[in-house]
Amino acid sequence: MTTAALREARPGTLYGVAAYLMWGLFPLFWPLLEPATPAEVLAHRVLWSLIVLAVLLQLTRGWAAVRAVPAAQVRQLSLAAVLLATNWGTYIYGVNSGQVVETSLGYFINPLVSVALGVVVLGERLRRAQQVAVAAAMVAVVVLTVANGRPPYIALVLAFSFGCYGLLKKQAGIGAVASLAIETAVLAPVAALYVGWLALRGTSTFASAGAGHALLLASAGVVTAVPLLAFGAAATRVPLTTLGVLQYVAPILQLLIGVGLRHEPFGPSRIVGFVLVWIALAVFTADLVAERRRSGLVVTPIG
Repeated sequence: MTTAALREARPGTLYGVAAYLMWGLFPLFWPLLEPATPAEVLAHRVLWSLIVLAVLLQLTRGWAAVRAVPAAQVRQLSLAAVLLATNWGTYIYGVNSGQVVETSLGYFINPLVSVALGVVVLGERLRRAQQVAVAAAMVAVVVLTVANGRPPYIALVLAFSFGCYGLLKKQAGIGAVASLAIETAVLAPVAALYVGWLALRGTSTFASAGAGHALLLASAGVVTAVPLLAFGAAATRVPLTTLGVLQYVAPILQLLIGVGLRHEPFGPSRIVGFVLVWIALAVFTADLVAERRRSGLVVTPIG
């Protein structure tokens, strides 16, 4: 890596750590929005995120990039928007229903789901280490299913919705802020109708639970945008392998919050399931780093 690249990588790593730390602390934020239901929180998150992103686009003169997105990519991002809403809604529900540990599992297995989707959708071939990692993750899901008497639905929905979302975003190839602006714009009419319906029924908490609650709901837009911007700054400065390792910061924090602060059960069967996932991730990450070194790939700043 050149001296210039090293200079870019240092702040880039800090940006990446900041992004994943903020995402990891999300389980402390969403419960603050009660008594709003997960559906109401999701609707406000969409609407306020769109407003924040519109301001960012105005400040950075990014509207031209949004207008330049071809119709085919807009259709892809519209489908991505549905997956994003599924992911956001499931996560908020999981956190606010006392299932933070299971939400962390979803983001632990997400990289392995993404690899599996690459095989199924893109026809990629798994290396031996990747096969071992995916198999270990599947065994972990079976162990947790048997132990809990049901599959870890929340974890699986989070992992697959985000994995498919990432696949569509990769295929669309649009910048993070512009693409999220399009996605939230697609979701905004439904979100606005839902918020309006709650207001007409008199069950909206935005206007009835106090000014502090209303400000917290509005802050969901900032909470969504800030880690995204930090991640974008990291992605243009550091190698993908570094981001691949940093992504585990968020679910580790979520797991610690679930067990240490929320006192969720983490008995022997759950420990076995998580250990299998961690083994899978260790094998996967080691293989990824080795492959990057063999290929000599270095991610340089974009633009």
